[in-house]
Amino acid sequence: MVHKLSILILVFCFGLTTFAQDAYMDASAEEKEKTYSGGEAYDVKTFTQEFKSEKPKNIILLIGDGMGITQVFSGITANKGHLFLENCKHIGFSKTQSADKFITDSAAGGTALSTGTRTYNGAIAVDMDKKPLKTILEAAEENGLATGLVSSSAITHATPASFIAHQPQRSMYEEIASDFLKTDIDVFIGGGRDHFIARKDNVNLVDKLIEKGYRYEEDMNNVKKVKKGKLVALIDDVHPGRLSERGDMLPVATKTAINILSKNDKGFFLMVEGSQIDWGGHASSTIYIVEDMLDFDKVIGKALEFAAKDGETLVVITADHETGGMAITGGVTKEGIVKAEYPTKGHTAVMVPIFAYGPGAKEFIGIMDNTDVHDKMKSLLLGN
Repeated sequence: MVHKLSILILVFCFGLTTFAQDAYMDASAEEKEKTYSGGEAYDVKTFTQEFKSEKPKNIILLIGDGMGITQVFSGITANKGHLFLENCKHIGFSKTQSADKFITDSAAGGTALSTGTRTYNGAIAVDMDKKPLKTILEAAEENGLATGLVSSSAITHATPASFIAHQPQRSMYEEIASDFLKTDIDVFIGGGRDHFIARKDNVNLVDKLIEKGYRYEEDMNNVKKVKKGKLVALIDDVHPGRLSERGDMLPVATKTAINILSKNDKGFFLMVEGSQIDWGGHASSTIYIVEDMLDFDKVIGKALEFAAKDGETLVVITADHETGGMAITGGVTKEGIVKAEYPTKGHTAVMVPIFAYGPGAKEFIGIMDNTDVHDKMKSLLLGN
């Protein structure tokens, strides 16, 4: 009886953890949240289009989870006409289907971008036979480049996980966390602290990371002061909160990661995910989408500012899929007002945009598969 009770408790606790990770997928917005009523616009800079070389020394991949063309235009309208994103003159589209479904999830979508191989929904950098696939981050490490991951979700969540872990299911958060110890990644910043320190096996992975030479932080005020070395920042037990709670976490984390990684003379690969654009789509909330689209565009601004000064950095901005089927049904650009409707609370199968800036940006013009994004980045950065 005691044994059965223990099993039930374990299953219950696992269910709670899974729910905490994925509750956003069942979120629901009130009707009033379908209208973004405007706010103060931020200034958008125009950056140079002149670069030092034909091929990049560094690549910054920015993934707006759930970001389709409509989400982009909602941001343009909400910021009263312009985004940093508009500095990207080379634009294409990505077909997002996974190997087993017409509509992908973030795990398969992330794996296609990270490995150049389409796989089944739920897979974290493994193929249809559940065999590990080498990611662009791992290939960059093998070639002596610095590497980093930043996310406004748990760092163990599907998209960031697909660049560093190899697991048959995206829900295996603690196993994904363990996979971080098998790499030489230089910087990772996001939520997911519980998967490193409050584990079923009672192993404290943060202690092990510190033993490997990482600086560990939980406060963004400390994170932004770090200029060099190896950094792990786990700023929330599971996911960071909405913009009103987390503030400028994502732009600051991005700038910090770039500052650290750019110390490597051989170059770097950095992936940054704006996770919660997707969550706004799941909730049918225009307010949520716009807030996070604008936050993601500020991240884009940080990346482009560095790339413009550096002259050897390619910035690629895309999505793993679109979420919500967002349709803009009204708005006023000069007031930043956006009204939208949503036919679904799930993902859709439409193509998503690709924007590119810097050396090699012209390779991302046209319609392509999501796997082509990986292949082009890898060829430009590593020559293979």
